[in-house]
Amino acid sequence: MNQELFADGIGEITVSGSIIRIDFVSLSATDKDISGHPKPVVRQRIIMPLDGFANAADLMSKAVKGLEEAGAIRRTPPPADVVPPNGGDANRPNRSPNFS
Repeated sequence: MNQELFADGIGEITVSGSIIRIDFVSLSATDKDISGHPKPVVRQRIIMPLDGFANAADLMSKAVKGLEEAGAIRRTPPPADVVPPNGGDANRPNRSPNFS
């Protein structure tokens, strides 16, 4: 039998050379932040090469598209007051400093 892990989400993705580290988090039942909300706690880390990460991202993108087409999830546009990471400049590429 394979071991299973539940995670509420991804806490952080770190790029180090040609290696990607993905931290899966769950909300703590006991630790709270100053607002009283459960703190995310790292439960497991996946470490993979860049090509493995790219393949996984492509597969997840296809899964999301399938869920959208089936009506299981719906994308909502971002609020108008949110500035895109590239500052709204269409001539400036939207890229992470991790992938420069």
